[in-house]
Amino acid sequence: MFGIPGKQAVTLTPSAAKQIARLMERQQSQGLRIGVKKGGCAGMEYTMDYVAEVNPLDEVVEQDGARVMIAPMAQMFLFGTEIDFQVSALESAFKFNNPNVAEACGCGESIKFKDQPEV
Repeated sequence: MFGIPGKQAVTLTPSAAKQIARLMERQQSQGLRIGVKKGGCAGMEYTMDYVAEVNPLDEVVEQDGARVMIAPMAQMFLFGTEIDFQVSALESAFKFNNPNVAEACGCGESIKFKDQPEV
């Protein structure tokens, strides 16, 4: 929908692809759908949900056995994003390295996009 021919909408690091493929197998899902919704102190939050079937309007990214679908309303906000999976002594989490983000809250769970109206 908002893509550039020959370029994936989002990219996955090897650790993210491995974790997504693991989750797909464990949950017997077709992949993970990522999106954005209003919420958090900065105005927007990322969402991730297991998918039973692919929506024909989703942007589908497949890499190393992992499948990510981007919800139609989120495509313009997520284009160019790198998704990573990081493990530390205190947490393991997906991290979104998104060039479209103007601000993030202190905890990193909430974001504000460039040219996003005030919430």
